[in-house]
Amino acid sequence: MEHDCLFCKIIKKEVESFILYEDDDLIVILDAYPDADGHTLIIPKKHCCDIFELDDELLLKVFTKAKEFTHKLMNKLGKDAITYVINYGDAQVIKHFHLHLIPNYIKKEHNLSKEEVYKLLNEDNDE
Repeated sequence: MEHDCLFCKIIKKEVESFILYEDDDLIVILDAYPDADGHTLIIPKKHCCDIFELDDELLLKVFTKAKEFTHKLMNKLGKDAITYVINYGDAQVIKHFHLHLIPNYIKKEHNLSKEEVYKLLNEDNDE
């Protein structure tokens, strides 16, 4: 963990976030500044600055969870597309590897609050 990393602070619960899933290796949250309804981040708990510091086993776990959340986002939010984004270098604002899942990114739909999205994604009837 890095003491000045925003994602490390979220993982340690020092900064509030809308947590959709958590285990020993990953945390899945709603993006604080979404590009579309349901914009979700999958973040390894181990601090890795970028994709090249991430071991293959953890990278596979990130994408396995992404596949699961792709279905959940599309079904629960009624979306028809997902864009996966990994920023690197100067494009990476927070220097802690993370995968963006952005539903209907091209349309940039914003119809729901983060609270409404969180409630929809956490309903008991998971897809």
